[in-house]
Amino acid sequence: MISRTPGVAAALAGFLLPCLFLLLPREARAQLDAPSLTPRDPAPLTGPAPAPAQPRRPGRVGGEESPEDSNAPVTFTAEEVEYDRERGVVTARGRVEAWQGERILRADEFTYDRNTGIATARGNVQLLEADGTVLFADTAELKDRFRDGVLTGVRALLAANARMAANGARRTGGTVNELGRVVYSSCDLCEDDPTAPPLWQVQARRAIQDRDSHRITYRDATVRFFGVPLLYTPYLSHPEPGLPRASGFLFPSTGITRFLGAYIGLPYFWAIDDTQDLLITPMFSARQYPNVGLEYRRMFNSGEITGSASIGGLSGKDNDGKEELAGHIFLKGRFALDEHWRAGFDLNRASSEIYLRTFRYLYQRVLTSQAYTEGFWDTTGYARFDVRAYQGLRTSDDTRQVPYVLPNLYYEMAPRERVAGGFLTADVSALGIYREVGSLSQRLATRVSWNRPEVDELGGLWTFKLQGDLLGYRARGQQESPTLLPDANGNNTVGNIRAAVDWRMPFVRSAGNWGSQTIEPRVQLVTGPRMGAQRRIPNEDSVDFEFTDANLFALNRYTGRDRQEGGTRVDTAIRAAWDFPNGGQVEALVGRSFRLDDDISSPYPGSGLDRRGSDYVARLRVAPTSWFEVLGRVRTDGERWTQRRLADTTATLDLGPVSLSAGYLYAPPVAYLAPLRSRDEVSAGVSARLGEYWRAAVTGRYDLGIGRFAVVSGSVGYEDECFILEGRFLKRFAQDPATDTTYPSNTVVLLRIGLKTIGDYYFRAL
Repeated sequence: MISRTPGVAAALAGFLLPCLFLLLPREARAQLDAPSLTPRDPAPLTGPAPAPAQPRRPGRVGGEESPEDSNAPVTFTAEEVEYDRERGVVTARGRVEAWQGERILRADEFTYDRNTGIATARGNVQLLEADGTVLFADTAELKDRFRDGVLTGVRALLAANARMAANGARRTGGTVNELGRVVYSSCDLCEDDPTAPPLWQVQARRAIQDRDSHRITYRDATVRFFGVPLLYTPYLSHPEPGLPRASGFLFPSTGITRFLGAYIGLPYFWAIDDTQDLLITPMFSARQYPNVGLEYRRMFNSGEITGSASIGGLSGKDNDGKEELAGHIFLKGRFALDEHWRAGFDLNRASSEIYLRTFRYLYQRVLTSQAYTEGFWDTTGYARFDVRAYQGLRTSDDTRQVPYVLPNLYYEMAPRERVAGGFLTADVSALGIYREVGSLSQRLATRVSWNRPEVDELGGLWTFKLQGDLLGYRARGQQESPTLLPDANGNNTVGNIRAAVDWRMPFVRSAGNWGSQTIEPRVQLVTGPRMGAQRRIPNEDSVDFEFTDANLFALNRYTGRDRQEGGTRVDTAIRAAWDFPNGGQVEALVGRSFRLDDDISSPYPGSGLDRRGSDYVARLRVAPTSWFEVLGRVRTDGERWTQRRLADTTATLDLGPVSLSAGYLYAPPVAYLAPLRSRDEVSAGVSARLGEYWRAAVTGRYDLGIGRFAVVSGSVGYEDECFILEGRFLKRFAQDPATDTTYPSNTVVLLRIGLKTIGDYYFRAL
């Protein structure tokens, strides 16, 4: 996304002209005589001069001071003061400091003519504005409360480390500075050779600094790098440095892609007022119809609205031969209603997946739109009401089966006080799901949970748990629905009670200077009524299930409420850990669950819970120091423990300026995702900071199942106080499973050049 800092909001018309890359014209070569940004003794370029030393001789000339009176008195201090009564001239010498209104003038010598109201300053002249801007000059002749005047040998310190120098300047009304033979840059000077040109600078025949519009405008400007002229433009404008936001054209973005051809984007940033702004980006390309993108932001006292939208056309060259009008809208709002309640909405819709990918808008597989209200209370609980709509963007998605959620109500209460010596949590919820084709269902549900931890005399940790669920359903639909079983039509009620006793005993021994070691066995007995296959109950929120060490000891290990785990089982695990004095740790855990009856309620083959003896789950963490960590999780078959079901391992090594990472992932096929195949991938990456300003990174992911890379990316960048140079490369090898074609924008090459306080330029190739 394009930054909207004031340095970026620049109108650079020359970048749009063919003469952009031409050498300087003859009449512009006179700019080589422009002033330098290097300091001149004894005038400093690092800030205002130090406060004057005592003793000082104060003086005051003129009438009574009034903020609106242009003849307000001039008050000053100096080491030596002379007053010529006949001529009405006051002369001050020696570290003079004079002020009139909100402006302060410092100089070696200061002369004020009471008859004309003209003040003349010579030697190390400094003019300090109320906003902190400092002008340095060799001489200055000022009047009208220092608002009007002429200065020679001008240098200026601006916000954001910016500097400007000119042969001369004319001030008008204290708001407009007209400068001749101007040099501007935000780069620091070389410490070894301050006379050398900065990394980049803008030289211009003429410049106008307008304090009312907060813009600096140049005529016949040349951008120089290390003193060498590279770019010329007859007109250049940008906001004053340090300004948070200002209206104006941003740098154009250009590039060439497979699906757009050559393209150019011409963004315009509109600061509507102090609370809202709008970015308008027309885009023109060789292969597609024109496109207009909008980005809007607005702040309120109690919230904000942000969003983006676009409208354009797909030519049909890469859209199966179909020409169509396309667009998108992503809108988000967040509001605080009072100290307990807040509300919000998300509106996300797009005409197609290929449109978002072609024009490089934010892409997600499923777009979610919602409106919600939620409340928070410290002593009582949490409440939420929302409605949702989904849009699948894959070509294989059947939009008629995409659900609407209306409503989703949830309230939870968790008193701080103990109940029967334990902690109580209760909730109630209502859920309604509708489809054009497929299942329609409503659900009322409530859950009450209670747990009481205790410690026995031997140090064993006992936790007594109770959980009760009551759910009522009303469902109807067609048998081809992927989430509704044939017997689930009609009204149904289901209840479940789970009781458990959880025991674990940490055996700890000291390892002296090497820290401490812990071995902790854990056993949990869970019992309750048998639930069976639950074929008469719709399944909307328990489809995505994964058995790991994280939910081994959960009373109900399904992700939602539509599937309830029943029967009696024993969960077991053993954990070993070595804790080091430096905060490092080596930890391992392995566990398994055993059913004491034949109530196998898992509807998912290969889930790990579809037999009396579950799969093995294990976790290993090796982090002996703060700069090295390996974390791995694995699930293996309960009968053939060498057969993996799930594996996820990541490793990081931080060596200061260089960081290394590696990973491995194996995941079985998921029935509701296409294509239906397992993921077997390895990944690796390295990032490095090369010196103070350079950085680089390379990452990749390789698919072992199909024998090719899935993603390869790399970046290299340079950034200092005034300049940014960055290049990025991304290559995806994904394909649309429905059409077996490559997705748009699977290869991205991005180049960014940033002149801080001026703007950023982007070039993209795909």
